[in-house]
Amino acid sequence: MPSGTLFVVATPLGHLGDLTARAAETLRRVPVVVAEDTRHSRKLLSHLGAHPRLLSSHAHSEPGSARAVLAALGVGEDVALVTDAGTPAISDPGAELVRMVREAGFGVVPIPGPSAVATALSAAGFPADRYLFLGFLPRKGPERSRFLARIAREEWTTVLFEAPGRIDGLLADLAAVCGAERNAVVARELTKIHEEFRHGSLEELAAHYHDGAGTRGECTVLIAGAAPAPDDDGTSRAGPAAARLLEAGVSRKEVAALLTDLFGVPRNDAYRLAVEQPKP
Repeated sequence: MPSGTLFVVATPLGHLGDLTARAAETLRRVPVVVAEDTRHSRKLLSHLGAHPRLLSSHAHSEPGSARAVLAALGVGEDVALVTDAGTPAISDPGAELVRMVREAGFGVVPIPGPSAVATALSAAGFPADRYLFLGFLPRKGPERSRFLARIAREEWTTVLFEAPGRIDGLLADLAAVCGAERNAVVARELTKIHEEFRHGSLEELAAHYHDGAGTRGECTVLIAGAAPAPDDDGTSRAGPAAARLLEAGVSRKEVAALLTDLFGVPRNDAYRLAVEQPKP
């Protein structure tokens, strides 16, 4: 019995000229396209003169959408997976569907192309031989604090995504935890008419994007790596990190736990460092 293949197709971030010839050929050929937003993808398919059957599969899809994809593959139909922009499954829907398709025994073929991560890194001027990609941070709570603390101590460039309405809050939190002078870049509207790369310290960028006024398009934020600390036990880094975490509103108990997790500071020493910091 014939079986279909799932093609994971990267689509343009904004400029249609960035669609690869192989991606265009695939989207014209496959009988089924599964999309994050069928209304959005229909515009791209119409531009290509492609008229496949469209299925919806987004972050909140019910299992029924995956069953429909597996059914199409089971009768020999090839399926293309696309998201609104960029590469599926990279901080976009798709990873769970790809996993299910693989587990069902069907082939999965990537059609590489645009990625906001690679695009921003290539033009930011920060080291990119190694980098940490964290996508969208948790909006609040201990998990957000843990991610922020990780960024503060990271020696490599860190890449984040953020929505325009929340960019001011993210930059303010980063400035509080990483230090106001840490260099960063905000890249937005990538490949579009109003593409912008804004460089500066976290403090300067937070001031520029205060209240998110006039900010449009998803933002890619790059934070320069921290300078390597000369000590081995992490204590000299833990003290300043504790102060910044407290300034960001993290409780002393949570700060102590983070110092142990991130810097290897013994629990009693971590608690002492957290308690000895003056109230912000």
